[in-house]
Amino acid sequence: MSGELSRDERAMRHSAVSMEERKKVWLSISDMTEAEFDALWAHQQARQADVPQPGSEAPDFELDILDREHMRTGEAVRLSSLHGKPVALLFGSYT
Repeated sequence: MSGELSRDERAMRHSAVSMEERKKVWLSISDMTEAEFDALWAHQQARQADVPQPGSEAPDFELDILDREHMRTGEAVRLSSLHGKPVALLFGSYT
């Protein structure tokens, strides 16, 4: 995999702001030290190996079923139980 760009590197390739510039801005607006930033960045980069790539099979997971009032029903659905059926996954913040 050497020579391949990470997701963040691909995103920054199209950005006018370099990673070093982003780091400088982040450090100027946070209470994080440079060592903490570097450790967090290294941790995030290491996690990328576990992130499913576009076109790959989604990892199996289970979600609670909610009623119309958004309360848990005590039932759950597992992604693998829907194999062969159309499934849409929506990610976002609803807070």
